[in-house]
Amino acid sequence: MTINCRGRLIDLFTPKVMGILNLTPDSFYDGGKYKNETEILKKVEQMLLEGATFIDLGAYSSRPGADHISTEQEKKRILPIVSLLLDKFPEILLSIDTFRSEIATACIKAGAALINDISAGNMDQNMIPTVGELEVPYIMMHMKGTPQTMKTLDQYDNLILEINTYFSEKVAEAKKHGVNDIIIDPGFGFAKNISQNFELLKNLKLLQFHNLPILAGISRKSMIYKTLHLNPSEALNGTTALNTVAILNGASILRVHDVKEAMECLNLMNHL
Repeated sequence: MTINCRGRLIDLFTPKVMGILNLTPDSFYDGGKYKNETEILKKVEQMLLEGATFIDLGAYSSRPGADHISTEQEKKRILPIVSLLLDKFPEILLSIDTFRSEIATACIKAGAALINDISAGNMDQNMIPTVGELEVPYIMMHMKGTPQTMKTLDQYDNLILEINTYFSEKVAEAKKHGVNDIIIDPGFGFAKNISQNFELLKNLKLLQFHNLPILAGISRKSMIYKTLHLNPSEALNGTTALNTVAILNGASILRVHDVKEAMECLNLMNHL
């Protein structure tokens, strides 16, 4: 189970960590935290030294009810940072968290390595054909609606069956357009309430039906801090606990705010 990132084969049989860098002012946990190039470079260097294989850049907040921004705004936020990071860390593998094909194209041409799309092409019909043309790995996530509407769309007759059906259709579409390296993300917190998130985590192995790497993005989310009656800044311990469950249940990538702790989790799981 390998993916080709800028000519490097990344083996996902051994789980990897993806560090999060939000370039948005309103993300639920670290929005607005990195205000200048020095802070960004320091944070990314820290994540790389701690063991992150990928760094995921996002310039459009996907938290529930987040403000919509234009393509130009997103591009102005993200492209200079792609160039900054590649200049400082030439070997870095940048994942671009966007649902817009125009942003995907610009960032990959600037040197990014893979695309992370919360909508799996549903919010931009050109995204999947574009990823096929770009010949890069594609993370496709399960979500209903948009970040602005998803909170009202958590009705399912059979959660796992509906998610697997969704991915069967999306994977077939992606392969039709020549996308060879596909990673599926079940979308914790996206059009799912807290109990559904725990049901999904408990049954994550059932998504291995697709024989594709699974990304788990649980880090500091409301399923943790609301359950424990905390706030996101206090949710690291809970994140580590549930990341452990995700790995035991088949996750190949942990997308996290805290790389050091996620790497410790992976190292301990490897010893098991």
